[in-house]
Amino acid sequence: MTKEIIINSSTNQTRVAITEDGNLVDFFVDYPENRRMVGDIYLGRVARVLPGIKAAFIDIGMKHDAFLHFSDIGETTKQFQEMLGEEDADLEEEDEVQENGSSGDTKPANEHKEKPAVPKLHKGQEIIVQITKEPVNNKGVRVSSSVSLPGRFCVLLPFDGKIGVSKKIFDFRERRRLRNIARSILPKNYGLIIRTVARNQTEDALQEDLNNLIKTWEEIEETIKSEKPPALIYQDLNTTSSVIRDLFSSDVSKVFIDSKKLYKQIKNYVNVVHPALADKIELFKSNHSIFDSFKIEEQIKTLMGRKVPLPSGGYIIIEHTEAMVVIDVNSGRYAKSKEQELNSLRTDLEAAREIARQLRLRDIGGIIVVDFIDLEEEKNRKKIYDELRKEFRKDRAKVSVLPMSDFGLVQITRQRIRQNIMQALKEVCPYCLGTGLLTKQSHLVYDLEDWIKKFKRYSREKSLIVKCHPTVAVKLKEGKIKPLTKLQLKYFIRIILIEDESVPIGQFRFFSKKSNKELTEEMF
Repeated sequence: MTKEIIINSSTNQTRVAITEDGNLVDFFVDYPENRRMVGDIYLGRVARVLPGIKAAFIDIGMKHDAFLHFSDIGETTKQFQEMLGEEDADLEEEDEVQENGSSGDTKPANEHKEKPAVPKLHKGQEIIVQITKEPVNNKGVRVSSSVSLPGRFCVLLPFDGKIGVSKKIFDFRERRRLRNIARSILPKNYGLIIRTVARNQTEDALQEDLNNLIKTWEEIEETIKSEKPPALIYQDLNTTSSVIRDLFSSDVSKVFIDSKKLYKQIKNYVNVVHPALADKIELFKSNHSIFDSFKIEEQIKTLMGRKVPLPSGGYIIIEHTEAMVVIDVNSGRYAKSKEQELNSLRTDLEAAREIARQLRLRDIGGIIVVDFIDLEEEKNRKKIYDELRKEFRKDRAKVSVLPMSDFGLVQITRQRIRQNIMQALKEVCPYCLGTGLLTKQSHLVYDLEDWIKKFKRYSREKSLIVKCHPTVAVKLKEGKIKPLTKLQLKYFIRIILIEDESVPIGQFRFFSKKSNKELTEEMF
């Protein structure tokens, strides 16, 4: 298998594609107005403590306060409070820290069990937190007080004292070797997680990476002492740099970059952290777009659509709702009854592979429900479940899958860290407001008439200004006897129609001709 990283840089954004044998398997977009925030460390202040939902809200200077669940308050918080001069802070300690240092995981590495006791946080208290999930819709960021610093080969856990090895390193001898190295090089009062890319690395390489992380943490400590909350203390790498840090390993055959400036930056970085890989970085020189040359652009178009084709002629439909993502699997063509089970199984297996790929590509998190084509035999249902589990092993995010129900439904939960690709690149349509539907002409006329009818009951005005979108204005003026004319004659009122592109399709704004006062929200 040939694995490549292709980087396209323009004036306002950088796009990173990862391909396997030419097929897009990961896609990232890095642009200024939507800066990556996961991994950033803030000095915040407790705004509210809500024991009822076992959470606190932390003011870190953003539009919405950050959400800190009690289960994300780690045992290191007490030391942080002492650093801030609050020695009387008395916080419950965690029972256990799960090892988590898989490649590409740049969020704080600790995962905690929920504590039965309520931590003694209080309003106004200063606290150090790290962003673990970016804001989604109207929700603020999620944070943890268990701070970690990811490096090339390891993740530093200040004040933690625990040592872990990535679960994706399966060889027990290698795990033992890496754990022994970690014990020998780790200073007191620090914890360390060995990442997947550290497999077969020398002690010197790990030591150098650790030294860089400790130096960074010491700089953070000095910054914390001089800042007042809310303040950004440490900013993690941008998306492009983090992809190179986390995903550029020996199994990548080439990295192609179409920007000289970015090529030099990445080349210099790799020369420092992993010089053996530097020769794999290549500047792309061509008059053609790099994404067109590698056939990435056409795959991105499929990525943005709600309908995704399958090899056998079937397809899947991906729909986003407020609470979950729903995926429907369709065979796409007629199959003879005697072959129905076999055809359904084949389509479902193709769909399982494509769904796992699409969730990674689109970075879809939360609850996902998949409606597969019905299968009669239990052994075939298990094949779909096994195929999904196999495909999700390639995913860096944490994924849980339940077996297929009698109704052919499979429930999946996938770790959500940031906005999915659709939320990051698309905006809600100002005309349909995200529904994908527009009001029919007949109902538009009904809405207009209903408002005028109510208005006439309480007003003696003979003229009314109505603003609407140009496409709606055209519909109101169509026909031999225009709908607008009918309304004016029926209600003995003069309607002055003004076309305004700022008015959403399907809505009207009403103004008094006499006073020019807006009447749209008046309760008649």
